[in-house]
Amino acid sequence: MGNIEKDSTMDGVYTSNHEEVAANAVLSTERAWETREPYGPAGFKGLFNNPFVFLCALFATIGGLLFGYDQGVISVTLVMDQFLNRFPRVSETASGAGFWKGLMTAMLELGALIGALFAGYCADRLSRKWSIVVAVCIFTVGSILQTAAVEYGMLTVGRLVGGIGIGMLATTSPLYISEIAPPEIRGALLVLQEFSIVLGIVVAFWTTYGTRYMPSEWSWRLPFLIQMIPGVILGAGIIFLPFSPRWLSSKGRDQEALEVLSTLRRLPKTDSRVHQEWCEIRAEVAFKQEVSAERHPNLQENTRANRWKLEIVAWTDCFKHGCWRRTMVGCGIMFFQQFVGINALIYYSPSLFKTLGQDYEMQLLLSGIINCTQLVGVATSLYTMDRFGRRPLLLVGAALMFISHLIIAVLVGKFGDNWTAHVAQGWVAVAFLFFYMFSFGATWGPVPWALPSEIFPSSLRAKGVALSTCSNWFNNFLIGLITPPLVQNTGFGAYTFFAVFCLLAFVFTLFIVPETAGRSLEQMDAVFKDVSSEAEEQRKMRIEKEIMEGNRRAYQADQDV
Repeated sequence: MGNIEKDSTMDGVYTSNHEEVAANAVLSTERAWETREPYGPAGFKGLFNNPFVFLCALFATIGGLLFGYDQGVISVTLVMDQFLNRFPRVSETASGAGFWKGLMTAMLELGALIGALFAGYCADRLSRKWSIVVAVCIFTVGSILQTAAVEYGMLTVGRLVGGIGIGMLATTSPLYISEIAPPEIRGALLVLQEFSIVLGIVVAFWTTYGTRYMPSEWSWRLPFLIQMIPGVILGAGIIFLPFSPRWLSSKGRDQEALEVLSTLRRLPKTDSRVHQEWCEIRAEVAFKQEVSAERHPNLQENTRANRWKLEIVAWTDCFKHGCWRRTMVGCGIMFFQQFVGINALIYYSPSLFKTLGQDYEMQLLLSGIINCTQLVGVATSLYTMDRFGRRPLLLVGAALMFISHLIIAVLVGKFGDNWTAHVAQGWVAVAFLFFYMFSFGATWGPVPWALPSEIFPSSLRAKGVALSTCSNWFNNFLIGLITPPLVQNTGFGAYTFFAVFCLLAFVFTLFIVPETAGRSLEQMDAVFKDVSSEAEEQRKMRIEKEIMEGNRRAYQADQDV
């Protein structure tokens, strides 16, 4: 394709030279994305061709680091004598300790559920990057409450408030990354989110592992205080990163979107690939606006009441024809990510290793090493996510985790009453816990965070990702509540329980989850076969043709930022 020239007769609208006109003749009968020229190699190699996008994504994933840190910090803290002396309610000798421990742990997830719901509105209204700033402010307040906690209620409220910030970050960070990334490396960049989460868990664990030797209450207060440092860095630095071009276009700021795309891709605005991606983004926005105007003609006047009504309608649209399968995939895959048992290991790994016959020091040491094992697994997906696709990773991962849980359940059921006489079998069970953690990290760790931010249309993407993240946090909350009594009262039954859900996750992926690797965000209608009629398909082709030929004005939206 040739270069793009600016038409002096249409302000802000670009038209093509003779070569581009010839190309548009092809695009009039063929969807624009079907002839899309790639920006560079796919997967891990492509990261080096897109250094600016890589750095933006890397910075945004500090939100994932905070998410992982706040999850992991509680693991060793729960077994510190200094912590138990301050909060005796969660000590093993206290009545109902299992419930109170589970409640305090799970309040983070409950707060995150609230934060994820709020993030959908905030990300659309304020922009992706400014909603990250809001999230950091809320997270910092929660961290202060946790650091200064003097009684159980204050600590629990602190985890609730901090969780709201975490839920917003867990929703908005992958959303922002997916919208600035070229299709060839989107999967690899979204892996950075999971990598940062696990890195945060590892850093939190080894921080608390070291501070537990401090004789004062700073042994547990200091780890809560430290998490504010990366939070402040994220909140201050994100201001200098570009807006999402897709968010800009959804607000009618098409020329700004083109400028940002040019900066992100390190290519001139006249480059045919940049121009085509810009046109695809505008076409999707225009199509959704036309459909919205037809479905809700009485809500098109730009008033506050109508904006609120359209906001509510947008949430309900996630469950209507054309989007319900995407919502099912996004929420379902997050459900299974939790119910395959991962956070049961992260939160309560010392207790689990105790049930496998390990002494106190070995319990803590193995808990730290097992998190590093997950980190290694996640690192492999930087290569495999775009190389092999999402579906194969999910299917293989579910099968490997099922086998791991099943073997551990058999060993615990047969030898769990007397590990001291069956040391070798205890270590075999430990080995399969490590194998499980590696398998999860390489497959079900990163993929569920990547898929929701890929599959929803731009008009519903923030809402869809928010719903998916809510599913994650709600089920994370349930896991935090049920794991202590499940492990304490059922023994091998806990591993059997999670094995069944690994099997169900395999079936869900096999029949429900599509492959999204290598597709642009604007191609997902074809992936999900959600274009409900030939008329809608023809409308999309018409809009794309009009935009590519420069015959369509920008959508005029209310300006929020």
